[in-house]
Amino acid sequence: MAAGESSVRPATPSGTPPRQGLYDSSFEHDACGVGFVADLPGRRSHDIVVKGLTILRNLDHRGAKGSDPDTGDGAGILTQVPDAFFRAECGFTLPEPGGYAAGIAFLPPARGGDPAAADAVAGAVSVVERIAAEEGLLVLGWRDVPHDPGACGRGARELLPTLRQLFVAGRGGEQGIELDRRAFCLRKRVEHESDVYFVSLSSRTIGY
Repeated sequence: MAAGESSVRPATPSGTPPRQGLYDSSFEHDACGVGFVADLPGRRSHDIVVKGLTILRNLDHRGAKGSDPDTGDGAGILTQVPDAFFRAECGFTLPEPGGYAAGIAFLPPARGGDPAAADAVAGAVSVVERIAAEEGLLVLGWRDVPHDPGACGRGARELLPTLRQLFVAGRGGEQGIELDRRAFCLRKRVEHESDVYFVSLSSRTIGY
């Protein structure tokens, strides 16, 4: 930039505000929202999650409304794997961070007291564990995900799946990207060979 040259452009004929730094209003357009929160020094904090959820609540368009105004089209939050939290909450031993993958699985709905529904959940778990073994993974355990069905709309409650977190590790001690490759194969095979869907399955991040 030449001496004395301004980085701020004049307003456009339509009255669009000038560019400020990296922001250029001419690129504005309507779309589903995305928010991002980070701590520049890299400190892990629950405050980051709180701010992320605040963003999520304010992205009204992302929760598009239909005939049931309380059921949106799906929205969530992606965070780093909360290793300390998992160690405190899981009733089984976890390897060191990066040595295990975790993710949330949508299993068949477990209708209260319905034996057939319970069998469907058990069958889905069995399929996941079989494929995990075939992909060289060891199932460390499952964790029920606390949730409040009362916060869901009528339409969502009718289709609410069984929510469980799966924890796996490589039988050969794989870590990082090598473990994530195996976890990815497990995830995709499960989605093609059963009625189970994974929100995420990774050694680095987890989606809610």
